[in-house]
Amino acid sequence: METSQPYRIYTPEALGSAIRHYRQEAGLTQEELAERAGLNRTYLSDIERGKETEQVRRILRVLKQLGVRMTLDTAEW
Repeated sequence: METSQPYRIYTPEALGSAIRHYRQEAGLTQEELAERAGLNRTYLSDIERGKETEQVRRILRVLKQLGVRMTLDTAEW
């Protein structure tokens, strides 16, 4: 299986782009992923479009204060 480049997450837009990429790579619709994750499809859509939710804002702020950079990459669970 070919692996893609990791996503470096600094902004809500980058997080949304990564989620959309991995969802599509998994062959899932937004509806399917939202159902599996226990989320509303419109909330997932907002995240994929880079909407800055309070939860995302807080996570990025904590990571920034810790000097930590988040990188997403595919992994076998």
